[in-house]
Amino acid sequence: MEWQFIVAIVVAVPVILFPAAFVWYLNLTGLLQVLADRRARQKKLAAREAKARG
Repeated sequence: MEWQFIVAIVVAVPVILFPAAFVWYLNLTGLLQVLADRRARQKKLAAREAKARG
């Protein structure tokens, strides 16, 4: 392999992988936030039902 090809690969790989990793990070953190909100709503609903029962 010529050195120009190796340099091109070294430069291109982060340029391609960074946006993909960033989008994956955004999706994962969004999913975790949705799960945390859902858990909080379930706890609030359970507390409200327990209070209504007595």
